[in-house]
Order: sequence, then C-alpha cells, then structure tokens
Amino acid sequence: MRRLVNIHRLTSRKRQQGVALITVMLIVALAAILATQMSSKLQFQLQRTANIEVNQQAYWYAMGAEAFAKRVLFMSFDGEENVTHLDQIWARGESSYPIDYGQISGEITDMQSCFNLNALRKSSTTSVSNNTPTAPKGKASSSTEPHTMAITALEKLIVELNIENVSNFEAKDMVDALTDWLDSDSFVSNNGGAEDNDYSSKEYPYLAANHYLASVNELRLIEHFTLPIIEALKPHVCVIPNSNLHKINVNTIDADNVEILVALLGVSKDVAQEIISARPDEGYAKIDDVFVLPQLTQYKLTQDQKDQLVVDSEYFTLKTKTSFNDSFFFLNSIMKIENNKQINVISRTIGRD
Repeated sequence: MRRLVNIHRLTSRKRQQGVALITVMLIVALAAILATQMSSKLQFQLQRTANIEVNQQAYWYAMGAEAFAKRVLFMSFDGEENVTHLDQIWARGESSYPIDYGQISGEITDMQSCFNLNALRKSSTTSVSNNTPTAPKGKASSSTEPHTMAITALEKLIVELNIENVSNFEAKDMVDALTDWLDSDSFVSNNGGAEDNDYSSKEYPYLAANHYLASVNELRLIEHFTLPIIEALKPHVCVIPNSNLHKINVNTIDADNVEILVALLGVSKDVAQEIISARPDEGYAKIDDVFVLPQLTQYKLTQDQKDQLVVDSEYFTLKTKTSFNDSFFFLNSIMKIENNKQINVISRTIGRD
C-alpha cells in the first residue's frame, strides 16, 4: 500500500514538472514572438524615417531647381521685355544637373504656346478681367468676347486633330459640356451641354465644378470626353490656373503643333506651317509682322482672330524630376511673370502629370 502511494506521488511530481516545463516554453516562445515583432516594427520605423528624410531632401532639391528656373526666366527677358521666343535660354529643353547620390532634371515650357481650356469661362460682367488687356491707342478693341472666340477655336482644334469617330457634332457637344462645367451657373447652355442633373444621375454621382479647371485630367469627369480624346488633346491644350487668358504666343508654338494656328485663324495647315517656317530665330518682334506675311494676304482675318495671337508670354511651367538615393520626386510649378520683373509661383503640383 505504501509502495502504491509513493508511485502516485512520483507520477504526480513528474506531471507537475512537465506542466511547468511547458509553461516555461510557452513563455519563452511568447517572449521570442514579441521580441521579433518589436524588432520588425523598429526596423520598419527606421526605414520609414530614412525614406522621409530622403524624400524631403529630394523635395528641397526640386525647390532649388524652381529657384534656379526663376533666375533663368529673369535673365531670358533682360533686354527683351516685349518678346518671348524659342531662342532664349529658358527654351533649351530638358537640362540635368548631377548631385551627390542623384541628379536634378528640369524643363521650362511656355503655357501660352498651347490652348488654355479655362479660356472658355466667361469673364465676370461686374468687373473687368485682369487677363483682358486694353486695346492700344489708335486700335479698335475686339467686338467679340474672348471666351466666344475660344469656344469656336476649340471646336475647330478638336476637328482638326482627326480623332476617330469625332465629327463637328461630337466636337460641339464636348465644347458645350466643357463650357457648362466652367460657367458659374447650373443651366445647360446648349443641346450638348451637361450640368448637375446629368452628373448626379451617374452610378457614382457628383456635381459640375462651375469653376476653372485645375488640370487637363479633369476632362475625364466631363460629359462626352473619353480617354482617347483626352490623350489626343493633351499635346495641344493646357490649363492656366484661375485664368481665362486666351492669348497664344506665335513665337513659341511648336512646329508639331500647327493645328492650333489652323483653329485660331481658320487657315490651312500648309499656311500654318509656313507661318512657323517664316518665323525668325529671335521670333516675330511685333504681332503685326505675322499678318503682313504673303501667306495670309488671301485670308480676310477679323480683328478678333488677330487678337488671339501675341508675341510675348507671362505664364510658364517648370517640370522637375529629382532622383536622390533611389528616391524620385516630381514637381510641376507654374510661374507668372509680373511686369517683366517679378516672377511668382502660382501653382505647385506633385506627381508626373
């Protein structure tokens, strides 16, 4: 009997030791898991901090490129305050500068060498727009409002691009929808227009902006504009923030973008190409030098058509790409030149487009 009791006590003791050993092993395993998680989170935080520092450094390099671009623009117009052309130093294409562990690339382009989509927005009737210059002495002012000329020109531009399945009717519908998107009211202006009722009935409803466009990509929200149409338009159009300025610089229009001259003046594509070919390296000194070209004498251009062209620009965009320690940063800066002296950044967007 005593022997059975001893055996029971020995078995119970071994069981207790086994339970204790299992408990210790569980505690050790739990501590190992916690230590691993803490180490992983610590490494993640360290990497996150390093990435933020690298990205921040790339950002400041981009801001340095912006400051340098301001200086380039200031130097470009020193002595040439009344003309902007492609032989000035700002127009030398993309430039790259090496830095430690990376490089900075930047390119300045003239925003008045493309069609400003915001030009379709009508100026306020209660005040004179700052973007509408007064007529020079001895010269009659335009009888047609700039936004009306812009509407007509954009319709012609869309048709001139020969986009598949886009005729005069589709072009007019697109322009009507864009006009309604930009205007300040909620009334449909024409048959092809669209306002809140049209957009709020979609699967994912929204309202018309009734304000200026912020980006060309905003066209994706507007009725009748499809992705192929937007991609075809992108090389020819742009968006000047909060401005309905409709003044295209004939001196900075690219030779591959003559369709814009066709749309503005109603001339043939061959004549538009001849206008660009006849352009001096230093650009046309006066806008009147354009309209005395023999190629244009056969066209009876109205003063409204002529007023769409200028020989100087005030809006420029800088596209900056900064690579630093395997980190990339893209910054698009829009700059406005005030009185040929002060250069202000009016918009900054982060991203490729």
